[in-house]
Amino acid sequence: MAGSQLLKGTLSTILLKLLADNGRMYGYEIIQNIKKYSSDQINVTEGALYPALHKLESQGYLLTESHKVDGRTRKYYRLSKKGERATVDKLQELQEFLQNISGILAPKTT
Repeated sequence: MAGSQLLKGTLSTILLKLLADNGRMYGYEIIQNIKKYSSDQINVTEGALYPALHKLESQGYLLTESHKVDGRTRKYYRLSKKGERATVDKLQELQEFLQNISGILAPKTT
């Protein structure tokens, strides 16, 4: 993807939003949802996903639980109360940023 640097700066917010909308999810499921909701325009690799999830977990935004599925252990992620509050803040921050960028890219003519 050409905008991989842009994605890097927004991945945490995307992850928080997906978990807010879907409840608990596991890694592969998150990757597939990002692809689906972006019409296959955004591809997140495991190498980008798991460090971002681990960082959110270490910040106290995510809770995890593991379950056996077809003989394999699957780790599920969900928002903590702190993560729910952070999601609201980060979405607002991103929306304001996009609005400001929009103003720069398409300035009003006076």
